[in-house]
Amino acid sequence: MPATSFAEIVDRQRAHFYTDATKPLDWRLDQLDRMQRMLSEHQDEWTAALYQDFRKPAFEQLFEITVPTGVIEYYRKNLADLMAPEPVALPPGLEAIGNSGVIHREPYGVTLVIGPFNAPILLLLDPAIAALAAGNTVVLKPANTTPATAALFARLVPEYFEPENVAVVTGGRQEISALLDLHFDFIFFTGSSAVGKVVMRAAAENLTPVLLELGGQNPTIVDRTANLDQAADRIAWGHNAISGQWCIAPGYVCVEDTVADEFVAKLCASITRMYGSDPQRSPDLARMISEHDTERVAGYILPEKTVLGGRSDIGDRYVEPTVLYPSDWDDPALQQEVFGPVLPVLRYSDLDEVITRIRSLPRPLAAYFFSTDQPTVDRLMTSLSFGGGCINQTNLHCWIDALPFGGVGNSGMGKYYGRTGFEALSNTKAMLVGDPDRPIDVFPPYAGKDLTASLSLFSG
Repeated sequence: MPATSFAEIVDRQRAHFYTDATKPLDWRLDQLDRMQRMLSEHQDEWTAALYQDFRKPAFEQLFEITVPTGVIEYYRKNLADLMAPEPVALPPGLEAIGNSGVIHREPYGVTLVIGPFNAPILLLLDPAIAALAAGNTVVLKPANTTPATAALFARLVPEYFEPENVAVVTGGRQEISALLDLHFDFIFFTGSSAVGKVVMRAAAENLTPVLLELGGQNPTIVDRTANLDQAADRIAWGHNAISGQWCIAPGYVCVEDTVADEFVAKLCASITRMYGSDPQRSPDLARMISEHDTERVAGYILPEKTVLGGRSDIGDRYVEPTVLYPSDWDDPALQQEVFGPVLPVLRYSDLDEVITRIRSLPRPLAAYFFSTDQPTVDRLMTSLSFGGGCINQTNLHCWIDALPFGGVGNSGMGKYYGRTGFEALSNTKAMLVGDPDRPIDVFPPYAGKDLTASLSLFSG
């Protein structure tokens, strides 16, 4: 699609937005209903596309349909309350002379949502659902590396949505570049930190607000008080689902040395139990997104440190779930986000050293702590900065409406999900409402006035 057509899409959506048609509750609920029907009426096609693109197993396929459906249901139940003006308390002096405060949340306008390959339905539609709930129009850009899923979006979106409300654009770097040259009112990007910087630079040209959901190498810490059986199962699944290709996957594990050998044995047993002795034949292990990424991830495997796995098949886009132990901070898999099923495990004896090392790295999207010692958990929570995470669990925090999700620093900016998603995709208009008939004397000339009394109106 030529850039002129992209501009026509944006201009059409902006003209429609300026009619105020997208602001009423009925319009927003109608868009959510259309999204729900697009998912439910074609569920088999969506799941087949996911399998065709990279052999996502059945649970991961259904997860991509179930989570957006739950988000839609949340907004259906809560949208009227979220849209309602919110009264706020003012300093007593101002309220005493008839002033009141209220917050209104209005949509930004035309919103560009750029989705990633690893959850190409869920991570494209969840932001889009929040945007529509907030009253914005949406241009969807699915990942070109999942061609079957992108093609299904291109076919189904025009069947369910009017183009002035929701449109879809497919393609690769050239198309993304052309889109970013246009003036959007909000951009929501999910992907790598490198591309996130490109998006942010482009947004800066128009001072367009952005929400960037990026990634990073996520730390996991297991101390001697942890339930090692539960930790092993949860880390094994959290790391290897989607073959490790999700931004919230545990990137490496630091285990207290007194339990490290025991934990690694349990971790290897958990992985084998989940994916079998020949994971290449398992129906529950997705493939890498490309041969290039397969070769890249296989390059992190150090045979001398491989205690489980280690095999790969470039043509089949397969990397065996692999555990590297004992790893150290200089290993290749610790230098950047692996984004694949290769998990380095390090030993530690001094938690201060672990904290110092993690602090020296870019701030991650997630962190996971396995411990039953509350002072240790409190110390880690206080000392480490990250987007969000879990205690004695992995990964599931990012699908819960009540928990805002997003990164910090290199792993992103802005949060979404539930109420937070609605607020992120809305401009907050704070309004002071004055009594038209009651005086407030803050005007010059100031000579002879009790300035302290005037200023006290604005203090708590």
